[in-house]
Amino acid sequence: MSELIVGPGHERPAAADLENPLYYLQNMETVVAWVANHHSDLLLEPERGCLRDFFELPRAARALLTRMVMRTGDLFRADKLNYPELGCPEAEALDELIAGGWLDADPLLALDDIFRLFTLVELRTAFAPMLEQVGLAKNLPKARMKETLQGAFADARSLADWFNDTASPVVRVSHMSLFDRIRLMFFGNLRQSWSDFVLVELGHHRYERVEFTPEARAFTHRSEVDTYLAMHHCRESLDAGVPAAEVWADLPAATDNPWLTSRRDRLLLELGRQAERQGDRELALQALAASRHREARLKQLRLLERMKRFEEAWNIAAHWQNQELSDAEAQGLARIVKRLAKKVGEPVPPALVNPEIREFTLTMAQSANSVEEVVRDRLSTPEAPVFYVENTLINGLFGLLCWHTIFKAIPGAFFHPFHTGPADLVREDFVSRRQESFDECFAALKNGSYRQKILDTYAAKQGITNPFVVWPALDEELLNLALDRIPAADLQLMFERILLNIREHRSGFPDLIKFSAQIDEDRARYEMIEVKGPGDRLQDHQIRWLHFFARKGIAASVCYLRWQDSEATT
Repeated sequence: MSELIVGPGHERPAAADLENPLYYLQNMETVVAWVANHHSDLLLEPERGCLRDFFELPRAARALLTRMVMRTGDLFRADKLNYPELGCPEAEALDELIAGGWLDADPLLALDDIFRLFTLVELRTAFAPMLEQVGLAKNLPKARMKETLQGAFADARSLADWFNDTASPVVRVSHMSLFDRIRLMFFGNLRQSWSDFVLVELGHHRYERVEFTPEARAFTHRSEVDTYLAMHHCRESLDAGVPAAEVWADLPAATDNPWLTSRRDRLLLELGRQAERQGDRELALQALAASRHREARLKQLRLLERMKRFEEAWNIAAHWQNQELSDAEAQGLARIVKRLAKKVGEPVPPALVNPEIREFTLTMAQSANSVEEVVRDRLSTPEAPVFYVENTLINGLFGLLCWHTIFKAIPGAFFHPFHTGPADLVREDFVSRRQESFDECFAALKNGSYRQKILDTYAAKQGITNPFVVWPALDEELLNLALDRIPAADLQLMFERILLNIREHRSGFPDLIKFSAQIDEDRARYEMIEVKGPGDRLQDHQIRWLHFFARKGIAASVCYLRWQDSEATT
């Protein structure tokens, strides 16, 4: 990959200090330089020239252009640009940008543009003669005035043609599509706006250093960037209500890029949803069948049910049953299979019988503390301490053991140095693309080396962001007790379940963990306890974890806390 060294250098970038009035410009320069220096081969020569020219602009002009790029749309009134931190009149910076071709000083404007840029008073003044000519009042509301004028002003025209040189100048950013391309290659998506990076303080985080090699880039060819942009346009069309059949015709073909394939699967899922809502069931089925998104399979089966294509649905469901499923998928599939069995004359599969969830009740004097803190303090003793951990402990142990796997530099995982975790963390292929590395992590649980690996990572990575590790919740006492009392086999069971569906399974853990006074192979060394106060009830994802614990022989229970005052009144 050739490099185009531009901007403030190609060393590892740092976030700007918010004390700097032009901190947003420094952050924008970081983005532009990063893309120019890491993705130059994905840019055309005119685009590379633009990026070089960007850094040649006077600082005030660069700052004003940055402000405009960050805002919504590409049209701006010159009199509305007010940025005292530029250090010079905005008109001077505008002239520099117009001279450099960064702004179009006389753009063609549609009626929609005029009504978006100008106030009601300005519009009434401009269109008063026409309104009077057709016998309408000059004080029409803005929406009614626009509706009235649409037929007469279907074509775009210059500002002078709209206002006879009486209006404030309007300019259009000339290279917004290039900035969108840069934003995509930096963030890895177009969901995030410039303000997600340019206007935030990144310095209060410490980020894991990831090697950005050419082999680890999500985009290896310009055509892949074009494919992403085309898919983004399809999604925008769906959101705007364009018929799904029209969007289907514009859908880019499948690629051999796994990261892009994942994005396309999500687009197909949404296209299938929209097609069904619009009554195009056959297209919906086609889109859902083509998508490998985990939600697409259940939606496909439910749609086949509604279409009374029971045999087809049964065959798909029977095949799917043999695959590894998350609890939510298994639950949804079981309900469908039960209904389908009756329709196709097959025996109804026996329902999975979950073991009972252990529970107990504590009645105590009412306290201002949270119910979790009250139960923790009631149950904890020096010999058998109780900690309020909720989702932090098991996730934290997982994050520490699998740290290097989580931050493995593979295509589509990391785009810039400011990631708190991999971009593909909750995608379906997150584990499969790292399977060998995860196997090594689980091997450490089997051979006993996991404890030292976790402790070493805890010491070496202290304070660095990780999507599974909440540092304030994981002190050395808790960490060592957990490693002493929780068997490696239990950790492996819980870690494997997390990886089945990270989005669903990294939450729902019980609130408390109680460690036993002694390590005894014949007795539980720890117990997880979910706390429910008066009127509270278990959530579905909590119930699934508790059933999982019961099936696997992991000690867990629910404590229902009751206040003495409420007991006395019942």
